[in-house]
Amino acid sequence: MTDHKVVNRAEWQAAREELLRQEKEHTRVGDELARQRRELPWVAVGKEYRFDTDGGTRTLAELFDGRSQLLVYHFMFGPSYVAGCPVNSSMVDGFDGLLPHLHARDVTVLLVSRAPLDKLQAYRQRMGWRIPWVSAAASDFNFDLGVSFTPEQVRGFLAAGEAALPPIVAQNAAATGTDVGGYLSESPAVSVFMQHDGAVYQTYATTWRGVEFLMGYYPILDRVPKGRDEGAAFQTWIRRHDEYA
Repeated sequence: MTDHKVVNRAEWQAAREELLRQEKEHTRVGDELARQRRELPWVAVGKEYRFDTDGGTRTLAELFDGRSQLLVYHFMFGPSYVAGCPVNSSMVDGFDGLLPHLHARDVTVLLVSRAPLDKLQAYRQRMGWRIPWVSAAASDFNFDLGVSFTPEQVRGFLAAGEAALPPIVAQNAAATGTDVGGYLSESPAVSVFMQHDGAVYQTYATTWRGVEFLMGYYPILDRVPKGRDEGAAFQTWIRRHDEYA
C-alpha cells in the first residue's frame, strides 16, 4: 500500500488544475526570461582564436559554417583526460540529433574542448555523434571565457580538501582517466555568438546548472513520480550510454 496521498478522480482533477495554473505562469515567466536573454547587450570578440578541426585550422568566425548564430558547448575533455566526461556525454546524446532543426533556424552548434583533436575524434566515433567537435588546445579561448582553469586556480578549488567536494567529482575524474585536479581544470558551459557585418560578438553564456536546458532527460524525470531521485548523490547515476548495466 502506498504512503503517497491517494484521492478520487474529482479531487485529483482539482489539484491538477491548480498545478496547471502554476505551470502556465512558469511558462510565461520563462518566455519573459527568453526575451531578456535576446535583449542582452553584445560584446565584440576582438581576439582571433584558432581551433583544430576536422577540416584543418579554423578561426572562430569560420566555425559559424555560413550561419549567423553559433552555440558552443564547452565539453569537459581536458588535456589530461583519457575520455570525455560522462555527464557531458549524456547531454550531447540528447541534442546531437537536433542539428538539422537548429541549422534550419540559422544556428550552428558544436563542441569545444582543450584535449587534442585526435582524442576528440576517437571519442566522438565511440559515442556515435555527428556534431562537430573542435580543439582549443592551442588557444586561450576557454581560459578567456572562464571555463578552463590554471593549476593555481585548481589548487584554490582543492584548498578545503577533496573530501569537501561532492561525490560526483571523484567519480567523474576516475571515469575520465584523470585525477580530481585534472578533472576540475574544466567546467561545463555554453557560449553563444553572433556574426554581423563581418564582426563576431558574444551574446550569452551560462554554466553549471544553467546548462540543464541541454539535459533532455531532466524535464522528463521532473514529470514522473520519483522525479530526479538523486538526493545527495547529485548526478552520480549518470553513465555514458554504452555503460549502463
